[in-house]
Amino acid sequence: MTKTIQSYIAGRWIGQQGAQTLRSAINGRPVAQTHAEVIDFGEAVQHARRVGLPALLALDFQQRAERLKALAKYLMEHKELLYPVSAHTGATRADSWIDIEGGAGTLFAFASIGSNELPSGNIVHEGPAIPLGKKGVFSGTHILVPRGGVAVHINAFNFPVWGLLEKFAPSFLAGMPCIGKPATSTSYLTEAAMRLIVQSGILPEGSLQLVVGGVGDLLDRLDGADVVTFTGSADTAAKLRVHPNLVRHSIPFNAEADSLNCAILAPDVTPDDEEFDLFVKEVAREMTTKAGQKCTAIRRAIVPRHHLDAVVERLRTRLAKTVMGDPGVDGVRMGPLASHAQQADVADRVATLLQSTELVFGESDCPALKGEDVSDGAFFAPTLLVCQRPFESQAVHDVEAFGPVCTLMPYDGLDDALALASRGKGSLVATLVTRDPQVAAKVIPAAAAWHGRLHILDREAAVESTGHGSPLPLLKHGGPGRAGGGEELGGIRAVKHYLQRAAVQGSPTMLAAVTGEHVRGAKVNDTPIHPFRSYFEDLKIGDSLLTHRRTVGEADIVAFGGISGDYFYMHFDEIAAKDSQFGKRIAHGYFVLSAAAGLFVSPAPGPVLANYGLDALRFIKPVGIGDTIRARLTAKRKTDRNKKDDKGVGQGVVAWDVEVMNQHDEIVASYDILTLVAKRG
Repeated sequence: MTKTIQSYIAGRWIGQQGAQTLRSAINGRPVAQTHAEVIDFGEAVQHARRVGLPALLALDFQQRAERLKALAKYLMEHKELLYPVSAHTGATRADSWIDIEGGAGTLFAFASIGSNELPSGNIVHEGPAIPLGKKGVFSGTHILVPRGGVAVHINAFNFPVWGLLEKFAPSFLAGMPCIGKPATSTSYLTEAAMRLIVQSGILPEGSLQLVVGGVGDLLDRLDGADVVTFTGSADTAAKLRVHPNLVRHSIPFNAEADSLNCAILAPDVTPDDEEFDLFVKEVAREMTTKAGQKCTAIRRAIVPRHHLDAVVERLRTRLAKTVMGDPGVDGVRMGPLASHAQQADVADRVATLLQSTELVFGESDCPALKGEDVSDGAFFAPTLLVCQRPFESQAVHDVEAFGPVCTLMPYDGLDDALALASRGKGSLVATLVTRDPQVAAKVIPAAAAWHGRLHILDREAAVESTGHGSPLPLLKHGGPGRAGGGEELGGIRAVKHYLQRAAVQGSPTMLAAVTGEHVRGAKVNDTPIHPFRSYFEDLKIGDSLLTHRRTVGEADIVAFGGISGDYFYMHFDEIAAKDSQFGKRIAHGYFVLSAAAGLFVSPAPGPVLANYGLDALRFIKPVGIGDTIRARLTAKRKTDRNKKDDKGVGQGVVAWDVEVMNQHDEIVASYDILTLVAKRG
């Protein structure tokens, strides 16, 4: 009996009665059925708001990052349960690795981003605060806070696990409960991953729900605090973007749409160059990985006209080695498309493209399918087309066959290549293969207006390159125009998409209270004991030390020059220094930094364990011979990363604001020091 896959709504699995049959892409046999029961989306949204949201906001950024890391570990420990399910989508082991382990890897990445870049608490201060008056008692700054809404994520069929997790991770960090809706055709794999997530017990209840089937009236139940994201076709994105309720409530809508991505072989590369083979390999890999079912796959390969025949010959040779068949059979490098409907759609679009192109590699050039009982599979052979007059054909720049299909386009000059690339009206990614840095310097700025990510490939980068078609957690994924105009991933940017930004004005003391960070000009607490003697738990934002003074002498400059080897004329040449803008010899900036540390450091062993960096260092005014300096050290920010050292001692991160002043109380240097501070335990 075929399994009925279920939705996970309001803390329970829903679905007993079968509805739509989902078939294996390999042999056409039934794999699962969607459920016939209608989802109460009002219940789903209210559960997210009333249960998920409070549970998420009971945790802070650091604690949510911990949960992401724990979930990533759990999925990696149980990943082998997903691979057999993934095979029915047509994915080879390598294809499934991208989806399954790539999804877990994205969780790991955002866990690290949260741990390293987000504060304790649920407010992000986008400083520094800006004085808005002459007396320094009225300032302004920006904060980011959780939106207090629900994130609805609608995903495509090609990456059933990664698609869910790459959207969930930044939403979860931002404190937004999520409702995920995978594409129906491969939703049985998403459901299998969701069962592992629920089984883990790591996520707070209500933080993630799963919808199998249609979205019904879900979008009608959202309001201005919510967010909708979509990955899929440009046509569907265009329809969702103008959904009346999304427009009525100005609900943010982020689209990442399929696009006609391109790769350009620069004219400086010859068939004898290593880069020529790198180009051929990249095009062939993007055609065959996931059977070309990637929103980032190369659809248009733009090559110098005089190298067209050589590119065709080498691509034909490489593609002819592609073994298609059952992904479970040894030696198979490319499986079927994800569904029979997708197979029919790709065939229809190839037929349209053939009206203005010629076929140079196709089914008749491929070896026989490997595996038993694959005759009813959704297979589609790698298909290479050539459009001899790409400026005269609009179809090759408009029609996307979402499968192992690529069109070669010859050009006669670099400007023509750029013009062809832009004819796609916006894409997620473009690759430039070149040996010449000057070519890259010309092409990339021009291409950046139409492509969300630009991949420059040469023999040096090839050693570590992740490839044209691999979105990475730390880099933006998305593109202009046809590609949807949205952004996903991109490190901390992805989290900020799900937070609300607000400007805040007030006295520095009030801004410090709101942001949880010391703001210059705010009242400080001159503590009776040195702040470096306080454990993490005892230290309060605003605890401060104003140091004793030190007068800088010529001996200091000479000694520091000898130690550092820095004999710059401004420090040692009296005549040249008099002709400078300062009119005198000045102390090294790094001497001022070192001298300030000598003024505020408490030398005995104590809770401050290590200094591991400086932020925002500025030398504002020169310090000359005879000037007297002092420093103010103030606890600016505390981040509890919930970590312990190898002795089991807890520790947190403290950022200290440092102002170094001269005898006129003018600031001469300004910076933040980052330290590890022990907990009392």
